[in-house]
Amino acid sequence: MIIRFAIFPLFLALNLSMCKKQESVSPSSQQASASSPTSAAVSTPIAAASPKITKPVVDQTAQVIIFCYHRLVDKIRYPGTEITPAAFEAQMKELKDRGITVIPMQDLLAWKRGEKNIPPRCAVVSFDDGWKSQYEVAWPMMKKFGYPFTMFIYTEGVRGGSLGGGEAITWEQLADMRDNGVDIEGHSATHQDLREGHNIMIANPGGKRTRTKLTGPQYEEWMQNEVVGSKQLLEQRLGIKVNCFAVPFGNYNEHVKEIARKSGYEAMFTVYGQPITFTSPLDSIGRYAIEANKPKVFEDAVKMIGTSTGGAAAVAEVGAKDLSTQPADGETVRTALPLIKANLSAIGQIEPGSMQMRVSGLGVVPASYDPKSGTVSYQVTQKLHEKSCSVIISAKSQGKKVEAHWTFGIEEGAAGAATSPIATPKK
Repeated sequence: MIIRFAIFPLFLALNLSMCKKQESVSPSSQQASASSPTSAAVSTPIAAASPKITKPVVDQTAQVIIFCYHRLVDKIRYPGTEITPAAFEAQMKELKDRGITVIPMQDLLAWKRGEKNIPPRCAVVSFDDGWKSQYEVAWPMMKKFGYPFTMFIYTEGVRGGSLGGGEAITWEQLADMRDNGVDIEGHSATHQDLREGHNIMIANPGGKRTRTKLTGPQYEEWMQNEVVGSKQLLEQRLGIKVNCFAVPFGNYNEHVKEIARKSGYEAMFTVYGQPITFTSPLDSIGRYAIEANKPKVFEDAVKMIGTSTGGAAAVAEVGAKDLSTQPADGETVRTALPLIKANLSAIGQIEPGSMQMRVSGLGVVPASYDPKSGTVSYQVTQKLHEKSCSVIISAKSQGKKVEAHWTFGIEEGAAGAATSPIATPKK
């Protein structure tokens, strides 16, 4: 009995010792055990680290000029929309000789989004309307130089449409260009002034066309077909994404911009050329319209960035609304001899003698500047002969170049104001 009672305390002591050893196992040992192969079934998987996504560093001082061409013909009959193949080829060669890189339109937009870098001095080449000479003459030349380009197409002007005659491009030719990397974008349905209240041509059953003015719901319905319907037709017929819109004749207002924006267009283009900078607004990108009777347009465009370098200071763009411009951006005036004004107070201190005003069709004008009020003004003395006018004001403030630009329309029938031609069938 004595032996039995002596053994019992010994067993109790041994059990207590074993419990303490198990409790003294470190947490790290438990984790190591849990992560061992034998315990894999109860382990929690460790999530892989997500890769860090960063945008490329883009050169915000780069500049881009955009050219707008129409027909290439040997014999010029309509100098406002035509150029000879020889002249076109010489201009494309000059871009290469001057070291100006021709980039795709989509690269320009990617750069504007901060997603892709571009060379310091670039050009984008575009063709409007959809003429067969763009397929038969221009495209082979662009292939020769290795240049990308964009086609802005108005859908009723394609062969088979109500405005598509024998000189028009075909859907098959557009598909061929698409398959070989050509960018195809929108240019409305019937290529007419899109602002409400302006005269337009309506196609009636039987092919007869009548001139009329649309307002209110009728105008809005017509605009849906011009801006939205034409985009949908291009996308459906060619299986593409259309994100650019070239405004016919460059005539637009805030309502036209709003409809284009809501229709899914990322950028809207005019024909009022100026170098495009990183901060240029996407809803009024200017292009240089190249015409046989205005060879200086190409020369001036090339000179604008011909001497630039990647290290040049960027041009600061100032919105027209900040300058209280007169006429206002997108406004239509009733005179071909308007008073042009802007208040530069928002820019800051202007360096003496640095202020310059340019007016489309006139060039540099002798504008007067009042440093006390910050107002620059110019009374037009030569009648403006286009339906739209572009104004560019540049100056230096604190050692940096500042630039502002806006456009206004001239009412049809105003003294000296010529009317824009209505799109006619491509005969």
